[in-house]
Amino acid sequence: MSRGAAAGPKGKKKGTSFTIDCAKPVEDKIMDIASLEKFLQERIKVGGKAGALGDSVNVTRDKSRINVSSDSNFSKRYLKYLTKKYLKKHNVRDWLRVIASNKDRSVYELRYFNIAENEGEEEE
Repeated sequence: MSRGAAAGPKGKKKGTSFTIDCAKPVEDKIMDIASLEKFLQERIKVGGKAGALGDSVNVTRDKSRINVSSDSNFSKRYLKYLTKKYLKKHNVRDWLRVIASNKDRSVYELRYFNIAENEGEEEE
């Protein structure tokens, strides 16, 4: 009676899918979503090599969203790191931040910093 065989095959990695929602900056024409998609395709590392996505990672876009799906384990934190790196490269990191969505945890949103709140506190 083997318990290990009943649990399923070990070493199998599940596929993951993440989304970056860029609706607000794209509407305001602050950033180009095609350039973010290209940046991710060039910079995502698979097997220690950047840009060699192969069949394991897919980067697609539709309107104002970028979908990153992977057959192997893929870190959500790594996607956030690359998105922040892109924002810094295009000098919009001071106005935009990358936040996990409240509704769906596999979605990152690009939002503006709340500057109006900070100005109200300084006046008092």
